[in-house]
Amino acid sequence: MALAAINVRRKPRQSRARITQEALMESFVRLLHAHPANKITIREITDLAGVGLGTFYEYFSKKEDLIALTIFMQVKQHAEQMQSYAQSQLELSTDVDFSAYLQRMIHFQVEQVKAQQFLWAQAFLLERQISSIEIYQKSYAMMLQMWQNILTPFLADDMQRQRMGLKMQRICYGFISQTLLTEPDFKDWQTLEADLISVIEPSHELSRH
Repeated sequence: MALAAINVRRKPRQSRARITQEALMESFVRLLHAHPANKITIREITDLAGVGLGTFYEYFSKKEDLIALTIFMQVKQHAEQMQSYAQSQLELSTDVDFSAYLQRMIHFQVEQVKAQQFLWAQAFLLERQISSIEIYQKSYAMMLQMWQNILTPFLADDMQRQRMGLKMQRICYGFISQTLLTEPDFKDWQTLEADLISVIEPSHELSRH
């Protein structure tokens, strides 16, 4: 995703610039635990990050651009963690059962979201309030690609892999996002995971190539 798509004025090419941008995002997240997003001011964000207002406007034209980037980076980090975990499962055994593999991936995803439940609940809500359709599509496409990468060791056919990846994303995203949107303090993660597994049944003819 090109950062310009969410109106980032300056891309963090140097390490110091990247650290500054990350500090602004981290400050917003910390403030979000105490106040609704619409009550948080740019001044509060910059004060907590230890930078001036001018520095903020070097990177963002408005607060919503910072929020959009924060959500995107959260999704990106999640996708990277999922793929790293998938690779670790394949390295543990040369004969991984496809069904068991998918169940482990679902379990890992649920645990990752559960560990940052507040942040994910806020992200799903804010995504609907501030993200343009273009930004949403790019984040969604990144998750689709993540699932396709995870499925590659088992599905050699491109069309089959794309369809299965879309199925996984639709089901997992739908279950998790709708749960946290309607019940931010949701507790019964074990049942949610069981429900996810029950509807994701890989066809018997799918096998590792």
